[in-house]
Amino acid sequence: MKLCRVKGSVVATVKHPAYLGHKLLVVQPIDPEGKDTGASFLAVDRAQAGPRDRVLVMQEGNGVRQILRAADLPIRSLIVGIVDAVTLDRGAQSRRPAERDRP
Repeated sequence: MKLCRVKGSVVATVKHPAYLGHKLLVVQPIDPEGKDTGASFLAVDRAQAGPRDRVLVMQEGNGVRQILRAADLPIRSLIVGIVDAVTLDRGAQSRRPAERDRP
């Protein structure tokens, strides 16, 4: 899964039949603080996301095919959720695993 921000939508009058009836969005991968990380890409929206929404994107073909219940889809990226908040435990990241387990 990737954390992304929706940049906009894509309208295509001619497209592969697998994309008929699906909303296509341009998404930008981001880090937990909201900073861009990498190149933007297209994703099919199943979560009713809109511009500037933070979303979770599945980028694994077999999982996408299972969710969409189709065996032969040329769809690799699927928006599966809208993110309300990201909370990081900064202290847990800076300590070694053994230190986190101590009382």
